[in-house]
Amino acid sequence: MSVFPIKDDVINAVIAGIENAKRNYTFWTSDELYLSYAPPKFLTIHVAQEIGKLANAPEIFIDATVSDILRCSLPNRTDYKDFMRKNYIMDRLLCLTLDERFIHKSDNDSVSKVIMSLKNGVRNVQEEYKNDVELMCKMLQRDNASDSTLDYGIFAFYLDISSSARKNAQERLDNIIESFDLIVASHKNLKSSFKGGSIKKIEKVGEWCIGCYVIEHTL
Repeated sequence: MSVFPIKDDVINAVIAGIENAKRNYTFWTSDELYLSYAPPKFLTIHVAQEIGKLANAPEIFIDATVSDILRCSLPNRTDYKDFMRKNYIMDRLLCLTLDERFIHKSDNDSVSKVIMSLKNGVRNVQEEYKNDVELMCKMLQRDNASDSTLDYGIFAFYLDISSSARKNAQERLDNIIESFDLIVASHKNLKSSFKGGSIKKIEKVGEWCIGCYVIEHTL
C-alpha cells in the first residue's frame, strides 16, 4: 500500500480547494456574487482537485454512502449493518471519502481512512450541520485502534455575511465551534480541533472565512 498523506497536508488541501473555489466563482461572476451562491458540489469538486495534487494522493470518492464507508473501515466487512443499527445510523451520502491507494485485488478490498462533510454558506448553527458532526462522531468512535481504519473526519465550510449583518463573522464562528465541541464531548475517545477561521473583510461589503473542524481519536 502507498503512504497515506499526513493530516495537515489534507487539511491544507481542503482549505486551498475552498480558496480556489472562491477565486474561480468571483472571477466567473465578475465579482457580483458571493461563493455561498454557488451550487453545493462546487466546493466538493475544488477540494477533490486539491487533494488529488498531493504527492501521496489517496483514492477520492465523492458522495460515498455511509454503508460503503463502514464496510470498508470495519474489521469484518459484513458488520456494517449491525454497526449502523446499534448506533442509530441511517444510510446517506457523505461529501468526500479518502481511501488508501493501492492495486485492488477485488471490488471489495478498499480501505477508508478519512470522511468529510463540506458546506457552503454556513452562517449559523443549524441542525443539518450538527447532524453531520454527530454522524461522523458515531462512525469514528471506537474502543481500540483495531476497531476501525477511519482516522479522522473533517467538517469544512465557507462562511460569508454582509456588513449589515446583526452578528459579525467571529461571533458566528465561535458559536458554530462551541456547538460542535458539545457534540464531540458527548462521544467517547474523540477530540476536536479547528484550523482556518482567518476572517477576511471586504470594505462596505462583508466578511468571509474558511474553516476546518477536525474530529479524531484519542487512542
